[in-house]
Amino acid sequence: MAESSPTSTKARKNRRHSFEHVPPSMSSSSGPLSEDLQCSICLDVFTDPVSTPCGHNFCKTCLNKCWDNSQTCSCPYCKETFKHRPDLKINTTLRELVGHYKKKTPEKTTDVLCDFCEERKLKALKSCLVCQSSYCETHLEPHLRVAGLKKHKLMDPVSNLEDYICQKHERPLDLFCRDDQTCVCSICSVKDHKNHNTVPIEEESQEKKTELMKTQKDLQQMIQNRIKTIQDIRHSAEDRKRLYTKLLEMMEEQQKAAEKQEEELIEELEQEITELKMRNTELEQLSHTEDHLHLLQIHSSLCSPTNTRNWPEISMKTHESLETLRRDLTQLKDTIDEKLTQTVSRELKWMQQYAVDVTLDPDTAQPELILSDDGKQVRDGDIRQKLPDKPERFDTCVYVLGKEGFSSGRFYFEVQVKGKTEWDLGVARESINRKGMITLSPSNGYWVVVLRNGNEYKACDDPSVSLSLRVKPQRVGVFVDYEEGLVSFYDVESSSHIYSFTGQSFTEKLYPFFGPSLNYGGKNSSPLIITPVNDNK
Repeated sequence: MAESSPTSTKARKNRRHSFEHVPPSMSSSSGPLSEDLQCSICLDVFTDPVSTPCGHNFCKTCLNKCWDNSQTCSCPYCKETFKHRPDLKINTTLRELVGHYKKKTPEKTTDVLCDFCEERKLKALKSCLVCQSSYCETHLEPHLRVAGLKKHKLMDPVSNLEDYICQKHERPLDLFCRDDQTCVCSICSVKDHKNHNTVPIEEESQEKKTELMKTQKDLQQMIQNRIKTIQDIRHSAEDRKRLYTKLLEMMEEQQKAAEKQEEELIEELEQEITELKMRNTELEQLSHTEDHLHLLQIHSSLCSPTNTRNWPEISMKTHESLETLRRDLTQLKDTIDEKLTQTVSRELKWMQQYAVDVTLDPDTAQPELILSDDGKQVRDGDIRQKLPDKPERFDTCVYVLGKEGFSSGRFYFEVQVKGKTEWDLGVARESINRKGMITLSPSNGYWVVVLRNGNEYKACDDPSVSLSLRVKPQRVGVFVDYEEGLVSFYDVESSSHIYSFTGQSFTEKLYPFFGPSLNYGGKNSSPLIITPVNDNK
């Protein structure tokens, strides 16, 4: 039958179908969609996934529509009700995973047409690897009836049939060579792949699916671990906020009690002062009287001890009470500081999973700067080197950028600042001005923290913010969440937060930014050193 005869490679390649090319695969379907990447509202792959406080994920638009049409805000999955409508933030980790899934799993085309319909072409029901053609239900009938054609290998319709055929022998790629990790036909298996370990492609595919399922399970666990870490961080932040609120309430109550007691004591003291002044006036008058009888009659009452309180003892008790208050507040502050350190430590461990390998870009370095051969250290050399004045080079301020720029996702790096009296550190956008004097601020494209005069720390915000740090940082961690508009700085060794720029809007690449400052006759000669991140995930 003419319509069932094999078609030449040249004829196949000359066919024109109205469909897109899809990558070769022996299965035309991409397999069931993982529930971890599927919105339970629209039942499709996540678009801008967001997480509810109870830990479930949905498309941002789907969840907002669901809540807009309801009087209460509850999780569509577990039905947990929230007192206030949560502020939905994009789950960037899950969004990156969805993007990776979509790249690896293109949508299956549904418009492969029958090769043998003459007038209006119908959609193909099956493709035949032997005939190398696609058939609608009518034209497929001989393959289901004729004995010889029943042996042909049918599959779900695909547009790129040539990718499923051995180009050398024009036979179906129905075997897999495990030695060479490639698909082969039956002729290849007895010639080029003789004595190799070859198995039916279905068998290998099943094993690969098992591996994929294991990998998928591992990824799901990683996702859940990271979601739990985020929840722990949020809970710790809430605990810290509650502790600070409690501290402020206690301080306010104790302050009011102390003020009331002080006012009562002052009022009593003022009353006694008035009485003592009156007695003193009487004594002054009697000292000059000539009425000896009257003097002798009232002498005892005027000279008797005054009925007043032991004010030195009261003053001491007041001082002791104040010291007790200070001690209680110190203990509470120590508790809060310990909680805060634990929280920041967890935050740092979570951020360190986004560590990137940063290298200094010599083409951007101001001519006085000296970079190490490995591009990990920079210091001021006091002597201006003769270097080409490139557009990307800083020409006045002693700054240098990292080679790598970032325009999405999260990234983190650490820098040793030990031994320095001045430094500048942070990130900068690609289009910053690099010539002449520069004002560091977000409005100028810089998100930077600086040290001046050995102990003066400042965040170069709009306006700048003076920072009071418990200890002098020796190693500073810089974390950026591009989509969240966040740039945070941490003292790595003491696990303490230094400063965060929040609510920023990034529209271009961000580059790590370094300023070792001037040498100052050797007082600030130590280099800034990009250090490996100790990631204990």
